[in-house]
Amino acid sequence: MHHSRSPITSALDTLCTGFWAVALIGIAGCASDRVPLPPLPPLPASTTGPAAPVVAPRSTAAYIRPARGPVLARYDRDRNKGLDIAGMVGEPVLAARDGRVVLVSSALAEYGTMVVVKHDETFITAYAHVGRVLVKEDEVVRQGQQIAEMGSSGANRVMLHFEIRKQGVAQDPEPYLSGELH
Repeated sequence: MHHSRSPITSALDTLCTGFWAVALIGIAGCASDRVPLPPLPPLPASTTGPAAPVVAPRSTAAYIRPARGPVLARYDRDRNKGLDIAGMVGEPVLAARDGRVVLVSSALAEYGTMVVVKHDETFITAYAHVGRVLVKEDEVVRQGQQIAEMGSSGANRVMLHFEIRKQGVAQDPEPYLSGELH
């Protein structure tokens, strides 16, 4: 039986096997030549200055949901390598877990603007179709920190495509978001 594959699935799989794979090997946790993440700095104390960044409350799960909207499409091994979450332009996209930003790119049209965060030598998360990006490559981010705004780059509607990859292999995000898996 032949299963059709979404352009996003094909693009990220190509990313992991093509030219970009060389650049992203460390991101996928396939190599350990990257320096480990440094200890995270303390969160800034409240001040009377500008408003604090949007930060979601800590969860008992290792990962938190990166956006609030309803799920448009769930993980399907053959068709969708992550979750598609609806939203409105400008709504926050949050880091699902502490980590380091290893890629901010629009190189894959099927993903629009994408942010990739490496959490450790095993896990990365990808946030695709975002609008404005609020982080830079090599920046350390905290779970719940706003890293981008919802957008429609590379998509026909405002949405976030969110993936969790374990050693480069796409995982169903929902068990991680619910705390069933870490």
